Amino acid sequence: MSPYHHGDLRRAVLDAAIDAIGDHGPAGISIRDLARRAGVSHAGPVHHFGDKAGVLTALAAEGFELLADALAAADADTQDFVEVGVAYVRFAMDHPAHFVVMFSPGLYRSDDATLLTARARAGSLLTSGAAAVSDDDMAGVAAWSLMHGFANLYLTGALRAEQLEDPDTAARAIARLLFH
Repeated sequence: MSPYHHGDLRRAVLDAAIDAIGDHGPAGISIRDLARRAGVSHAGPVHHFGDKAGVLTALAAEGFELLADALAAADADTQDFVEVGVAYVRFAMDHPAHFVVMFSPGLYRSDDATLLTARARAGSLLTSGAAAVSDDDMAGVAAWSLMHGFANLYLTGALRAEQLEDPDTAARAIARLLFH
């Protein structure tokens, strides 16, 4: 990432956080490191976010919005909940830093209004898709658990390469086991 040059400091800090999380995980980031990566003084990130939890809260909220957009696009394009599950896994593959932070609520302010709105939107898209396939309330939990678990296992390298093809193909096959 190139240093910040009088543009969008908020975006520069969030991008620095994404890079830092990729390097050493969300627990290992610091405001000083993010400022250094963004090419600004320590005061810059503090002014926008307050502290590390503020940065991670913004990153989680952004992640839930990106996830909701991906789920909405998949549902609108296909009307097929299997493809919504694939979109969930694809989101995790494309945005691993967001994904890990989103599902680590001890790292951020879980009562933040922006975060709550974004999380509710993503959750609504997940549950409405499952409801279209099954009237059982647990169908949404089962679908989310399956896709989230697969994404986590894939991202952490816990699955052997011979167990899967590419993540989209594997996610599609796994989702079909549940919904077809």
